Amino acid sequence: MAAGSSRVKLDLNSPEFQEVFFRLELSELKHVVGSLRRLRELDWNSVYRHTGFKWEAVRHIRTPNGSPAYSLRLSEKIRAIAYRDGDFLRIVSLHADHDSAYGR
Repeated sequence: MAAGSSRVKLDLNSPEFQEVFFRLELSELKHVVGSLRRLRELDWNSVYRHTGFKWEAVRHIRTPNGSPAYSLRLSEKIRAIAYRDGDFLRIVSLHADHDSAYGR
């Protein structure tokens, strides 16, 4: 791990996230869990450089700590809305419909 970069910690406690997560079909659940596992294994510098998650800023979403909100790809169908809070990536919601991740 690079100096000054800590490993990502996941916060999956959002009720909105859990509502969708616990209803995923097994095949999608496996993909999402695999992506979450990969995120957890990375340090923050690696997360920012990783192209597979297709990070996109979602500027109209306000976060509790004022950090930017991002949409990231967890599977071919599923995107998450999340923000950084210290060492934590707080995942707020999951979206099977790409546009719904952006509030469209």
